[in-house]
Amino acid sequence: MNSDLSEAAVVIRRNPRARRASLRVDPASGAIRISLPPRASLRIAQRLIADHGDWIPRQRAAVPPPAPFVSGMSLNFRGLPLLIEWSSAAARRPRAEDGTLLVGGPEEGVSRRIERWLKAEATRLFTEMALALAAEAAVTVAGVRVGDPRSRWGSCSATGAIALSWRLVMAPDWVWKAVVAHEIAHRVHMNHGAAFHALADRLSGGQDRPARAWLRANGAALHRAGKPA
Repeated sequence: MNSDLSEAAVVIRRNPRARRASLRVDPASGAIRISLPPRASLRIAQRLIADHGDWIPRQRAAVPPPAPFVSGMSLNFRGLPLLIEWSSAAARRPRAEDGTLLVGGPEEGVSRRIERWLKAEATRLFTEMALALAAEAAVTVAGVRVGDPRSRWGSCSATGAIALSWRLVMAPDWVWKAVVAHEIAHRVHMNHGAAFHALADRLSGGQDRPARAWLRANGAALHRAGKPA
């Protein structure tokens, strides 16, 4: 194993539903993540890494650099850049104004306060959109919550509970609106059949597939936002 791979974190997880082993590079950390069936030998994981010896370093090199939430740096909010500006005289709660995100309080807590603000804004915006689209689709939602999943941007349970990544609020509005529409469509069709895609496309104004393409191209950068340098 070359030095690039020996320095990479390797996370092996057994998935009771997996029928075969799979390997991916985590876009948020560059870690090598391997999923194995319950009874698979660990030698399979070693063989996967060896077989992908050229591919893994390329994938890790493509992981965007971290973009910490600190004064002087910028972040995207609803697809538009905001310059982070800390001032001891400003209010602790961040305030977006004229391309600047002004935040006060102790400087060492700026990153935590900005993340809390983004999560609160995501919850507010996503909930409003989910309720509007649910009414359009003549369905109900049991609630909307935000989290920080690594492998999916949204999910919808059979009970109508919708979960979304708070990081979507950094994407352009049409992207996160399409993800919300995708999950609302699952309130009607709990599958990915033709009828589901037709509804998701209608609810999103034709943006379902473009949004998924945008997230494939830019999702790694969303995952790196707020990570320390």
